[in-house]
Amino acid sequence: MEKTLLVNDFLFVSKLSYGPRLPNTPLAIPFVHHTAPVTGGKSYLEWIRLPYKRLWTTPVKRNDVVVFNYPVGDTVIGEYQSNLNYYDVLREQYGGNREALLQRDDIIVRPVDKRENFIKRCVGIPGDTLQLKEGILYVNGQPGNVPEASATFYHVQTKGQYFDEDVLKGDFNVETNPDRQQLLIGNNMNYLIDLSADEAERMKKLPYVESVVKDVKQFTPGVFPYDTARYKWSEDFYGPVWVPKKGATITLTPENIAFYSRIISVYEHNTLEEKDGNFIINGIPTNQYTFKMDYYWMMGDNRHNSQDSRFWGYVPEDHVVGKASLIWFSWDGGPRWKRLFRAIR
Repeated sequence: MEKTLLVNDFLFVSKLSYGPRLPNTPLAIPFVHHTAPVTGGKSYLEWIRLPYKRLWTTPVKRNDVVVFNYPVGDTVIGEYQSNLNYYDVLREQYGGNREALLQRDDIIVRPVDKRENFIKRCVGIPGDTLQLKEGILYVNGQPGNVPEASATFYHVQTKGQYFDEDVLKGDFNVETNPDRQQLLIGNNMNYLIDLSADEAERMKKLPYVESVVKDVKQFTPGVFPYDTARYKWSEDFYGPVWVPKKGATITLTPENIAFYSRIISVYEHNTLEEKDGNFIINGIPTNQYTFKMDYYWMMGDNRHNSQDSRFWGYVPEDHVVGKASLIWFSWDGGPRWKRLFRAIR
């Protein structure tokens, strides 16, 4: 979400904004998420598992900044936690061989309310159709909202001069720590810098800058729905993709099943088989499916440094935790006074 949110921003999240969600695992250590302090074991007991229930439900609004449980965090590899999700490892390192991966002794399965908390902007609500063209988001055929601090990488060529780190951080909010991946230096003073549109325009006016050109990715392997034979998409050229709506019925085809198979089998707890282009749901042959929940499309404001729906798909309504509304404190070697008590927009 940089640069809308910064590392060491402390946020107020309203769990009442969309209606309070009852816990799936009510037997748990108070004020602890999924891991118990000291012992490092589970902070909850699964003797009682409650189904999803939300009181006084209010839908998520488009462009809200939302905290939610990581949709592909149902299964976790202890070594990686959420830094590298189980399903990416399954595809990329184990060739889809689930049995081989399950031989590891650090596989953890978590209920919905104990999955990692993520924060992104909801850019698509149920029934929306989204598409990215050259990094520009379109919602239902119209240009989407662009948050003021939304950032992406730009190729910056200087006139043989290095950037001053204090200038980058102070004037352009660019972290020079390589672990943050906001600044990459190539040959001949050619930089790849994470900038907002306003910062890019200001950088063009610096007397020692030759050019500032937006970085646009043509193809990215590993984006949702992981069917590169049919969908040769990237972070910047993506879609169109439709966001499922509760009660909507679709016709399943070999071309679209990759979008909805996880919804049907994992999020909505059905059995799903595909045989010769035909589908069997809960033992009944059918090519129709009606969604039981609303879904959302979440994206980070930092378009090139964000693990979001472009990489793991839809966020079900039962994963929504609350709305991020206020930065109540911020720290970077000292208080960031200008960020205190700032509303999140």
